[in-house]
Amino acid sequence: MACSPESIVELRRKGEAKMLTEMLRNRVSTTAAVLAAFDELDPLSSDSLVGCWSGFVIATGHPMDGLLNAVGWYGKMFKSVDEAYPLIIRSPGASTLFSIDPSPLPLAGCAKLSPADLVSRFSTISPLALSTTVSHGRLRMVEYRGKVTGTLIYDQQPILDHFVMVDSNTVLGIMDFKEFRQPGAFVLQRDDDSAVSIDRGGWSQLAAQQLG
Repeated sequence: MACSPESIVELRRKGEAKMLTEMLRNRVSTTAAVLAAFDELDPLSSDSLVGCWSGFVIATGHPMDGLLNAVGWYGKMFKSVDEAYPLIIRSPGASTLFSIDPSPLPLAGCAKLSPADLVSRFSTISPLALSTTVSHGRLRMVEYRGKVTGTLIYDQQPILDHFVMVDSNTVLGIMDFKEFRQPGAFVLQRDDDSAVSIDRGGWSQLAAQQLG
C-alpha cells in the first residue's frame, strides 16, 4: 500500500531528525548531509547569537577539519552584533580562554595544501602571540542557500559563518570560505555560565580581562 503524501513528509522529517542527532553525537557527517540539515533548520536573528559559545567541528572531509582542534579552539563570543570574536582559544593547559586575531593567519593558498600540511603550517604559530582584545567581526543578516539568517562576517578574512537553530542553546554553523568550494561545518553550544560569559553586569571578570 502506497504511503500518503503526509506520511512521506513525516517519515522524511523523522529521518532528518535522526540524521541530525547522529551528526551531533558522532561529530562526523558528509557535506551533503550537513547542507540538508542547514536547509531544514530554522534561521535565527543576529541578536540571538549574542553571548558566549563553545564549539566543535563536524568532520566532513573538509581540508580544515583538523585545524581548529590543532590550535585549541574553544568557540566564539559575540559581545554585541558589532563586536564579534571569531576565534576563542584555550590557553596551554586549558586554564584560560583568550581571543586571537584571525587576520595574520596564513590562509591564502591553503586550498592547495593537504590537511596534514595545513596543520603543519599552523603548528609554527603561537596563538598567544596573536591574542587580542579587539573585535574582528560582526553579525549581520545574510542570505545563504535561499535563507536569510544570522551570519558572522570576519573583518579581514574572506569568511562568512552562517548559523541556523538546532534548539534554543545550539546552532549549526556553515563556514563559507572563499578559498574552498566545499563549506566547513561546526556546532556552537551556548556557554554563558562558563568562565568567559556575559551576565547582567556585562562581561565576567575573566572576559573583561581578555576582551577589555
